[in-house]
Amino acid sequence: MPTSSPLSGQLVTIFGGSGYIGNYVAQSLLARGARLRLASRNPEKGFALKPLANLGQLQFMPCDITRESHVEAALDGASYVVNLVGVFGGNLDAVMGEAPGTIARIAAAKGVRALVHVSAIGADAGSSAGYARAKAAGEAAVLAGFPKATVLRPSIVFGKDDNFLNLFGGMIEMLPVLPVFGPEVKLQLVYADDVAEAVMTALEHPELHGGHTYELGGPEQLTMMEIHERIAAGQGRKRRFIAMPDGLSATFAALPGTPMSRDQWTLLKAGNVVAEGARGLADLGIEAKPLGLFLDKWMLRYRQHGRFGAANERAKAR
Repeated sequence: MPTSSPLSGQLVTIFGGSGYIGNYVAQSLLARGARLRLASRNPEKGFALKPLANLGQLQFMPCDITRESHVEAALDGASYVVNLVGVFGGNLDAVMGEAPGTIARIAAAKGVRALVHVSAIGADAGSSAGYARAKAAGEAAVLAGFPKATVLRPSIVFGKDDNFLNLFGGMIEMLPVLPVFGPEVKLQLVYADDVAEAVMTALEHPELHGGHTYELGGPEQLTMMEIHERIAAGQGRKRRFIAMPDGLSATFAALPGTPMSRDQWTLLKAGNVVAEGARGLADLGIEAKPLGLFLDKWMLRYRQHGRFGAANERAKAR
């Protein structure tokens, strides 16, 4: 990355920077020469970034964004701010609805140059899902406190180390027959590096992107059934997938201790694609990368005999 980036040498505070997307965003910022302050409830989760930083380039700060004093300290001296915090449990309204407004208000008072707030496709004040309502409230609060903030709404973010492809990859490796929830639901998976690049672009050019909302999705819309089938093909495994009726899926999501919550089922059923006419990655000058560019390589670890299996075995049933 060129050191001519306006972020070079500048202090950037990333709230939620030790999480999955935060890892990609942090790497992109470090490559541009920015100084990073990772503010997180569990900053130690980001310690793997240390070898990538120069001396004094990376700082870790314990932070609860629902406490104004913590936000104030995390923003002290920062020129740029990114909020990546998102949760499915706990007090959603406090963490994703109210706290982003606190970040925005304090950032504006401190003269921050640019603020990027990462929300999610499906943010909707009228949704029956608490997650979607909280995300919508957070967007509104951010723009009220910092009108020139850039709001990014990614679809499900995929990457080599994600919890989406790898969840299904592990299940497909082990089980010959699998149920598929919402088999016809369409998703527009977006690559983690593309999301990080969108954050960089918005930070570097607030004069162009400030005050706007962008929905980030990949170049293709895939159904849940198609995603399962592609993962199985990438592993070289023949699997039987059973399309689950919505009634059974909803009942499963309502049970305690299951890997899918009621909110997650509601959001899945609604689909996760870029809205027609919405600003997207192309408007940020980014060419979205397709899942197919990476999937076969990432599925190596799940194949029979791993990378040492014969190439023609991939087309055979296990």
